[in-house]
Amino acid sequence: MLVVENLAKQFGGLHAVDGCSFRVKRGTITGLIGPNGAGKTTVFNLLTGFFKPDDGKVFLEEENITGLPPYRIFQKGITRTFQIPRELQEMTVVENLMLVPPAQLGERMWNPFFRPRKVRQQERTIYNEALEVLDFLQLSHLKDEYAGGLSGGQKKLLELARTMMVNPSVVLLDEPGAGVNRTLLKRLTSSIQRLSTEKGRTFLLIEHDMDFVMRLCNPVIVMSEGRKLAEGTAAEVQRNKEVLDAYLGGQYVAVEG
Repeated sequence: MLVVENLAKQFGGLHAVDGCSFRVKRGTITGLIGPNGAGKTTVFNLLTGFFKPDDGKVFLEEENITGLPPYRIFQKGITRTFQIPRELQEMTVVENLMLVPPAQLGERMWNPFFRPRKVRQQERTIYNEALEVLDFLQLSHLKDEYAGGLSGGQKKLLELARTMMVNPSVVLLDEPGAGVNRTLLKRLTSSIQRLSTEKGRTFLLIEHDMDFVMRLCNPVIVMSEGRKLAEGTAAEVQRNKEVLDAYLGGQYVAVEG
């Protein structure tokens, strides 16, 4: 589904990403882990067009999408969330979702005047789709709430909901569990698993919560100093001495305990 070949990005004298290569298979929930500074978020920014790589290539379903701007990569089928949610605070939850689908008739100035019926029909369709997404994620009771008033965990679920308003090839989740309480984290985990199994969605996610990663992701890719250090199942990564020495350390003991 997604192929990354020798990706590189340098900021001044810092090699944030340095010859990183990996593959994401269709239908998987792939974890991308490593300590702060390993280059994980920079990789996300390269994959989604926020940064242009200095070297390397990115292929989505065999199409070279290297260096395309974010809106083009979105059109190609990659969506993402952010570590700090970027909800439209003064709009309701359902309105946040309704803005996502591209090429809406109402976006063109003349359509509301000359094709009002078509515009209303499309808006009703999108509204109903948004309600279905909110029902899937158990957020229906919040549909008319302003997004800025949601809790941190609810905002993470809203970000996930926005990715569901299109039919993406790959969903990139940047620390979806950060700042989420355990109750909402279970819902978030369940929602990601259901999207993978029931709707065939492919996920690549960054996360520092090792327990979350080990329960949810297969395979797990480990980054070190801008490169891929190791890859395998959660169990294989847990047993990899090089990974444990370089990254997990005390966190590994906490996971096992």
